[in-house]
Amino acid sequence: MGSITSLFVRKIVAAAGATVDGKALLASVGLDAEAGADPTQMVTDTAYYDLIERIATEQDITELPLVTGASMRCDDYGALGLAFKAATTLHGSFSRVERYARLWTSVVEYELKPEGDFVWFFLHRTGTRRLGLRISNEATMASATAIAREVSPDGVFHPLEVHLQHAAPASILGHERYFGCPVRFGSDRDALLLSKKALSRDNRLGDEGITRFLLDHLDQELASIADTKSLARRTRDVIARALSEGVPKMEDVARRLGVSVRSLHRHLAEDGLSFQSLAEETRRDLAVALLKQEHYSIAEIAFLTGFSEQSAFTRAFKRWLGETPANFRKTG
Repeated sequence: MGSITSLFVRKIVAAAGATVDGKALLASVGLDAEAGADPTQMVTDTAYYDLIERIATEQDITELPLVTGASMRCDDYGALGLAFKAATTLHGSFSRVERYARLWTSVVEYELKPEGDFVWFFLHRTGTRRLGLRISNEATMASATAIAREVSPDGVFHPLEVHLQHAAPASILGHERYFGCPVRFGSDRDALLLSKKALSRDNRLGDEGITRFLLDHLDQELASIADTKSLARRTRDVIARALSEGVPKMEDVARRLGVSVRSLHRHLAEDGLSFQSLAEETRRDLAVALLKQEHYSIAEIAFLTGFSEQSAFTRAFKRWLGETPANFRKTG
């Protein structure tokens, strides 16, 4: 079970409006409607998804993530939002999100990945593709777009494309109007496609001096979080979130963790581990957990654990547990 900043919970309840009992919804996840928003206060991811799904029983939530995202401002995110705003370019802003997102969520990893003249801004989140998670992903994309518009010199920012893995709602007109670009549902990724030209533009309020100060502060906060969770555990988390795109390289995992490859190798070795063995254990444990959830087909589980073919997954699973995935599911 992971955690998400209560900021998102408050924003989505506010966006739902008067058709819901906002005070009761907030109380259901342990939040006081009268208290001020505190982005450092966390709620569990499952409680957040449950809350979204309760809202869905009372209203059409097709455009709820868009309204929620549009309401976000850099200042809402505390020091991280200020660092986003103070970065000198939009690429610098998104890089802050990639590095420091763990300060507001333990269930999402962000990644900037160049590809020719473009850059993908990936959202990596594992878990059952329940309605609450799907809406949360859409709200995250909308939020990233809103704060990018806030820092742009002319207030204008549009991704080139928005990609979401889940199926489209009955109408996507609101999504395409909000993002100002094609929105590809049923994709193989959750990501924004951005142009390098847009990312290279100077931010309206960029300031190198403020940026250095804020990054020092954020690094300290990140270190305090890292101290509470072993590097091996955090490495497993990053691997698990990346597996649907194949087994990640050690250098990519080290970059997401904010450490060097040499440092990651050394720390794992001190615990008697190797990156390869940890990746294998992560794939095995994730496969076992997913097989216990009936709504995932074996082909889907093969994909989610980094295998390009179901037959390769079956051979690996037999090596791990001595039986096929189908038999494990039947007898487990």
